[in-house]
Amino acid sequence: MRKRILVAASVSAALLTAVTACGSSSSTTTTDAAGAKKPKVGVILPDSKSSVRWETADRPYLAAAFKAAGVDYDIQNAEGDKQAFQTIADQMITSGVNVLITVNLDSGTGKAVLDKAKAQGVATIDYDRLTLGGSAQHYVSFDNTEVGKLQGQGLAKCLSDTGARTPVVAELNGSPTDNNATLFANGYNSVLDPKYASGEYAKGPNQPVPDWDNAQAGTIFEQMFTSRPDIAGVLAANDGLANAAIAVLRKNHRNGQVPITGQDATVQGLQNILAGDQCMTVYKAVKKEADAAAALAIDLAHGKKAQTTTTVHDPVGNRDVPATLLTPVAIFKNNVPDVVNDGFVTKTDLCTGSYAALCTAAGIK
Repeated sequence: MRKRILVAASVSAALLTAVTACGSSSSTTTTDAAGAKKPKVGVILPDSKSSVRWETADRPYLAAAFKAAGVDYDIQNAEGDKQAFQTIADQMITSGVNVLITVNLDSGTGKAVLDKAKAQGVATIDYDRLTLGGSAQHYVSFDNTEVGKLQGQGLAKCLSDTGARTPVVAELNGSPTDNNATLFANGYNSVLDPKYASGEYAKGPNQPVPDWDNAQAGTIFEQMFTSRPDIAGVLAANDGLANAAIAVLRKNHRNGQVPITGQDATVQGLQNILAGDQCMTVYKAVKKEADAAAALAIDLAHGKKAQTTTTVHDPVGNRDVPATLLTPVAIFKNNVPDVVNDGFVTKTDLCTGSYAALCTAAGIK
């Protein structure tokens, strides 16, 4: 009987370990050659549903940078769960991280985590998304207003190519709780609003997508298209939302006829561009963003003063946050090869099945 109990306990412990490890990656060394405790960096990613980049790009790039620097790290994904986000943060702080990098799910949850870390003497970095009213010491991202401008300019270029007169433009915006979505909208509306005001474009349905949820985006866009079947252009805030809109247009035999923007240069988004169903995307060289954040974190973990290139203003916290902002690039069919040549996506992943011939035609080697 005692033997059975011990075996059951061992199995339960193994299962618990497996569950705890799910969705996380970390190094195992905790001391250096002299036996001293090594610096440790914690990273909390937001989800894997809104964009594949968090798992396919950010995680491996960050892990590689920390490994190269010999810094212990723990990378976990909250999978869109605000409670899990806070629990992961508590575990990381308790485990002794020196630096915490977070991509918030919303500013309220993000602020609570940042404030707790600050109270425990843990250095903090906002990654990709600024936490409004938060206390992060640094912010690393792309120029997100510029991302939006590139989307607005891209849609204008594609609409011009169609020759449409007074096209009805629908806007499928990002999550209302994500400050980046606000910055994207500021950027593309700086391009579109003057065209609405002059009568060059007609303003169509305009709606945010909660939590960047692609399934909800499909439902929202279907409602938009039902109410305005004359939609002639779609400003979709990222590739996932764009693909949801494309699915609706395909069902109505309108795909390829309505220019749609995107963002993130995902494999799916690039395939849609090659197929003519999506007009453009915005490429953000995530490796550069991850490397910049990792470099800051490594300096902070070693007690060094971290260097940034500019500041961004947090209107809620009324403070200027030291920041590193990287430059985004507009991608159309003619320069899709640039994304492959940069190593962000591979030809193997992109040029599968029916896309192989399209890749060849686009000059992807």
